[in-house]
Amino acid sequence: MNFKDKVVIVTGAANGIGKGVALEYLEKGAKVVVADLDGNIEGQTFNQQNVLFVKTDVRKEQDIILLMNKTIERFGRIDILINNAGKGLFKSVYDVTVEEWDDIIHTNLRSVFLCSREAARYMRENKHGGSIVNIASTRALMSEPNSEGYAATKGGIVAITHALAASLSEDRITVNAISPGWIHTGDYEQLTKLDHEQHLSKRVGKPDDIARACLYLTAKENDFVNGINLVVDGGMTRKMIYEE
Repeated sequence: MNFKDKVVIVTGAANGIGKGVALEYLEKGAKVVVADLDGNIEGQTFNQQNVLFVKTDVRKEQDIILLMNKTIERFGRIDILINNAGKGLFKSVYDVTVEEWDDIIHTNLRSVFLCSREAARYMRENKHGGSIVNIASTRALMSEPNSEGYAATKGGIVAITHALAASLSEDRITVNAISPGWIHTGDYEQLTKLDHEQHLSKRVGKPDDIARACLYLTAKENDFVNGINLVVDGGMTRKMIYEE
């Protein structure tokens, strides 16, 4: 899988999964555009020559258009888009306001459509098209109480993924989703044995696990993988749990 000089946009790349994904592509020789609202990371977390930081609010269409324009101005092309930006909303269904509902829809779901649409305008000009990966969640498939907004957006991401794959196929653009399970972005040493034992893989996930899945789905030789939702969760959602 060769990513040398490929131009990759990662939204929500200031920390967590997005940061791990961005660093993985950099290690593979790609040119990476870090799109995030956190302006404090510019020149700090990513200080390599092949990095462009663009302060981006993915809720705003004009910010997204500017992100694509700046990418083209700097690198001349767009090969890969990782739609990672997102937020949570865990609050009683009786207390969620319309403003909160609209905010999570716009942040998590509408942004996927807008970013994909604008990036595809440039990808379709490439000889070999491009690749889009949308970060969903296993919460698209299962739920805890008080998670309606988050579940709705992640379920929507899974659905829009195969719709986009169909729509963009003539432009040679693959579109896939990844549904991470428990991915720990803090101090891994603080996790307990019980935390790890909840997984068939006997460990909690790390951002690198999702980054490697992104590499797989965006490698040109894997373009036969299209329109899927790849669950990366250490088997947690398949593990039967009995009360003892």
